[in-house]
Amino acid sequence: MTTFLGMPVHAPRGVGALRADVPFPAAARSALANTQLRRNLGHATATIRAKRAAVVAEVPDWEELRLAGEAIKRATMARLDEHLERFEREFTARGGQVHWARDANEANEIVTRLVQATGETEVVKVKSMVTQEIGLNEALEAAGITAYETDLAELIVQLGHDRPSHILVPAIHRNRAEIREIFLREMVGVDPSLTDDPRQLAMAARTYLRRKFLTAKVGISGANFAVAESGSLVVVESEGNGRMCLTLPETLISVVGIEKVVPTWADLVVFLQLLPRSSTGERMNPYTSTWSGVHHGDGPQTVHVVLLDNGRTATLSDASGRDVLNCIKCSACMNVCPVYERTGGHAYGSVYPGPIGAVLSPQLTGVEDNASLPYASSLCGACFDACPVRIDIPAMLVHLRAQHVDAQRERRVRTPEAVAMAAASWVMSDPVRFARAEKASRAGRVLGGRRGRIRTLPPPLSGWTASRDMPVPPKETFREWWSRTRGADGSTP
Repeated sequence: MTTFLGMPVHAPRGVGALRADVPFPAAARSALANTQLRRNLGHATATIRAKRAAVVAEVPDWEELRLAGEAIKRATMARLDEHLERFEREFTARGGQVHWARDANEANEIVTRLVQATGETEVVKVKSMVTQEIGLNEALEAAGITAYETDLAELIVQLGHDRPSHILVPAIHRNRAEIREIFLREMVGVDPSLTDDPRQLAMAARTYLRRKFLTAKVGISGANFAVAESGSLVVVESEGNGRMCLTLPETLISVVGIEKVVPTWADLVVFLQLLPRSSTGERMNPYTSTWSGVHHGDGPQTVHVVLLDNGRTATLSDASGRDVLNCIKCSACMNVCPVYERTGGHAYGSVYPGPIGAVLSPQLTGVEDNASLPYASSLCGACFDACPVRIDIPAMLVHLRAQHVDAQRERRVRTPEAVAMAAASWVMSDPVRFARAEKASRAGRVLGGRRGRIRTLPPPLSGWTASRDMPVPPKETFREWWSRTRGADGSTP
């Protein structure tokens, strides 16, 4: 039993857009066959990596900043209930209203009810991963409410009836020619002579969205951070659409994961240095918006925040995995990951792709509901080197793989892998059996032919050779070589 805010809870697991319909290996094979996708991803991630490297190199104390970010996050998670309670007190004292949601379904119900109370049927949205996580747009649509994404990349994804494939750049899998076709097909009132020039595409989106900004009465956002000492929410962005959504509507509803809280403004200063450099490759974000409750005559006059659990409390209870909640959603790990760069985000199934998604999604849902994701890595360690808060993703991946193996042991019907490992253990535990197995393995040389490589094995061993070759067994085993060169007693003949 876990306690949360002083109350016993059964640590609900996350629901929403966190589970893959297709295991990663199958989805990855399909993605790898898309050469245009791979070109788009390769170009985009290389560009972002170069920008990030340039601005990080300017900071002489970058490693000290990373260590500070890691320490602040760990200390915050150790007293998360206290900081959340303080945030609620401060936000409420300033005229805001706080709602608590155990999971995605409860959060969607709260937001839908709040929008319906205004009598409006349209809302404008700031880019938000957590609203993607809970499937808010779909929930609002089911209630007859239309949500308009205002971030350019999110707009592209929405108009293309697509899914985001990157935390920072949701439409990273699209090139400008594809975006032009989407705008011409889906954007009402667009100039039919629109070209794929980036400036023209941006202007078309700006014209389309301006009408939404000026008429919408309800805005919906997430938050990059929540400052406990003043009950403040913080959104950082690069386009200015967020500022429009946060200031023009009469009602503002923010959905915020409980891990987003930081204790003080001094703590926030560290992350405002780490986040823009790691995410967009900028020294600072062009737009940093903060608000604390309601300010009469300035901005929305009704302000709500929905604090979301959705598996976070359960994750916090895992001493080996809780550091994943330190993530500030910069996406730096994705841009250096050789697996993500070749498969893209859709292959991960969850709204959180890449290395961080491979550890976050299984922990929010429970490992067995996302069992293939911890294996979507070469364990090269590039993600840890890039992470601005030093999350040890490779170690966490190994931890989650171990959890999956342990869960498989408890199954009544053993998997082929478990049977094979048990057989190998039985053979290797006895010197005589092992020696006989070594001699028998020489028959495998026939399968290698002249190439010296075994490229295809029958099931269940085909799972290995489907993605790699196996060297043929040697002509002579180590034991035979030792006996021939050292003698039976170990002495040199």
